[in-house]
Amino acid sequence: MRSVTIGPFNRVEGDLEVHLDVDDGRVASARVNAPLYRGFEQILAGKSALDALVITPRICGICSVSQSMAAAYALRDAMGLVVPRNGELATNLILANENVADHFTHFYLFFMPDFARATYAERAWHSRIAERFRAISGTATAEIIPARSQFLHLMGTMAGKWPHTLTLQPGGSTRAIDAGERIRLLAVVGQFRRFMEHRLFGDDLERIVGLDSERALDDWRSEADPMSSDFRAFLHVADDLGLSAMGRATDRFMSYGSYPIDGKPTFARGLWDGERRELDPAAITEETSHSWMAGPTTPHSPFDGVTQPDMDRPGAYTWCKSPRVAGQVVEVGALARQVVDGHPLAVDLARRSGGNVRNRVVCRLLEAARVTLAMEEWLKALRAGEPYCSHGGFRGEMRGRGLSESARGSLGHWIDLRDGTIVNYQIVSPTTWNFSPRDAQGVPGALEQALVGLSVPADVEAAVGVQHVVRSFDPCMVCTVH
Repeated sequence: MRSVTIGPFNRVEGDLEVHLDVDDGRVASARVNAPLYRGFEQILAGKSALDALVITPRICGICSVSQSMAAAYALRDAMGLVVPRNGELATNLILANENVADHFTHFYLFFMPDFARATYAERAWHSRIAERFRAISGTATAEIIPARSQFLHLMGTMAGKWPHTLTLQPGGSTRAIDAGERIRLLAVVGQFRRFMEHRLFGDDLERIVGLDSERALDDWRSEADPMSSDFRAFLHVADDLGLSAMGRATDRFMSYGSYPIDGKPTFARGLWDGERRELDPAAITEETSHSWMAGPTTPHSPFDGVTQPDMDRPGAYTWCKSPRVAGQVVEVGALARQVVDGHPLAVDLARRSGGNVRNRVVCRLLEAARVTLAMEEWLKALRAGEPYCSHGGFRGEMRGRGLSESARGSLGHWIDLRDGTIVNYQIVSPTTWNFSPRDAQGVPGALEQALVGLSVPADVEAAVGVQHVVRSFDPCMVCTVH
């Protein structure tokens, strides 16, 4: 048995270390360390309620809208507000813009460059993949950065700026869109759609969304040369490297639901463990038995959470807490969202091979296609002259829970207020769920389970499989601890 530490990881937002116990060349157990303490919950205590909309987006520069949305949902829940339909559509569009851009960025700039490494130089596909996806100098970089920038013009129009917009409010959006702006935004989304259809998929988005099984996906991939589109290129590489057998975790998925219209989420809320189940938010707990945190080590509601550092906690090895649902480890993210929502391709992939590197990436791109199509419909549904925001106030003791979905998965904010002042604020981010340490029963989190069994050569630098698994979750470490 030998111990190996891999880190810090590049192309990951924030700091990350992975400690592996390796037996006979394979991972026997893993411990994932988020080594940077943030302290945002402490910053929020004692602030005015609406200050949460200013402070929480500063948690992260790449998913700040997601944090804003969760804060707005928590305040909305506490205030009991009903959002006008235009407000739902507008906030959905702003959140979707960030989430799809994040999926896009992850695939091209964070994930695919790993296959351009010299480790794979002997593979038949390596030279063409390296030419396309090599970090900085690959041909994809020069194409996708302008495409992403143009797509984010929607954010500039509807939210004023990105990151750290203040347009998102508990009652909806403060920015009404006139008829001319709506036409221009439809053109922005249409241009991004064309890029996806031409370069990413090499096919209509409706065809991608219509794929309903692993067999249908394989048949679609075989219709053209692997390098005819970037998605086909990934599928070809994934098949050659066996990525569908790499990085399997709990096969228990959770989604809070996302993009509400008339109060009903576009992507459903729930749990999936082979069958779809209802999610009771009251069953969500967290504990700190293996975290450098003070407070109780027994499971408790985030409403009762404490985020105070304790570097002397016995047995601790990370700043990340251990969230659970009814005591169970769950995986969150695009794969989880699509499986819980019941998309037939995602469900078939999960039933056949569970959560793995290939399936996470496939569902991230499937979701990007689905959401882009939905954005076009949401823009068309905006009604000029109708309200975008409702309003309310704060009085006495109030409590709210804000459950949202960022690109990386389920994001929750829990807030306690007294006469409009924050008494307690707790945040559980997607990477907290996926990169959680062991709990009091010694059960590892999703990534720690997914790493077990991976091959780790004597030359740790060649342990690319570990990096593929880690990046398949698209971690955002700065959101993981606060």
